[in-house]
Amino acid sequence: MNVQRQVLRKSKRDRILAGVCGGLGEFFGISPFWFRLAMFIAFIPGGVPGILIYLIAMVMIPSE
Repeated sequence: MNVQRQVLRKSKRDRILAGVCGGLGEFFGISPFWFRLAMFIAFIPGGVPGILIYLIAMVMIPSE
């Protein structure tokens, strides 16, 4: 049995800033719109929580 393993990577095709939300969308098999919406909502209360989450993901998730 040959099982392909899904790997989390930043997207080069579906990116707005660094490709974090596009990569998360590809990994989970859903539209990156939902991750972008969640990041936007995290930016609303002063910006710090959302920016911190995005920067950590940007550094930790490797590129394609």
